[in-house]
Amino acid sequence: MRTLFDTPSTYSTDPAAQAGPVPPVQAVLFDFANTIFHMIDAQQWLRLIAADTGRASLLDDPAVLAAALTDLAAAYQLPEVLAVQAGRDLSADRHRSAMLAWFAAVPFLRGHEAAAHARMIHTESWVPYQDTGFVLRGLRSRGVRVGVVSDIAWDIRAHVAHFGLGDLVDTYALSYEAGREKPDPELFRKACADLGADPRATLMVGDNPVRDGGASAAGLRCFILPAEHRTGDRGLAPVLDLVPAVR
Repeated sequence: MRTLFDTPSTYSTDPAAQAGPVPPVQAVLFDFANTIFHMIDAQQWLRLIAADTGRASLLDDPAVLAAALTDLAAAYQLPEVLAVQAGRDLSADRHRSAMLAWFAAVPFLRGHEAAAHARMIHTESWVPYQDTGFVLRGLRSRGVRVGVVSDIAWDIRAHVAHFGLGDLVDTYALSYEAGREKPDPELFRKACADLGADPRATLMVGDNPVRDGGASAAGLRCFILPAEHRTGDRGLAPVLDLVPAVR
């Protein structure tokens, strides 16, 4: 069937599938950053860098800490810094170069860029949301397979395992390993293939309507969370309402 306003997609369905019921969700893919995990507070991150570089006492001065936070945000908006952010998650080297360029533009971090980057990707710098474990365990109890699809330039499996959640994720499709970034449909298709899941029976959960929502072009359904900073529950519980038990 063709319609006047066909929805763009990178997959096709036969007439029987178009007329039949939508298949129930049998697998769930999650974005990582700001969906199931979040980075620690910027103040805490700066204090850890200060301690790593033997300057912990400097941030005891509220004015120094405030200036560092202001400079950090301002530096990211510099044209020369923004220019090197494109495609940064396609490889570890590109990500490192992009981050070092940013940190070099922050007076407090200048000369300590490597330490700042190391602390950014450190296991202790990323924590799960309060409802992440609850939802992942709920999916596991229903026999639903789970994957993580992330634009990221380092191995986040260690972060997930650090909090005892490693056994709840079946596969990872990471941009730096695949050489592709979302919304490239191949990244979502890879995760589905690794899970042995039909994309049309898979749900993608994320916080970016363009990158994560791009999964719809590969046949997946999408659940997009509000793009807001959360320190309590992320709002993942409704995912369980969308997924029946498959056992």
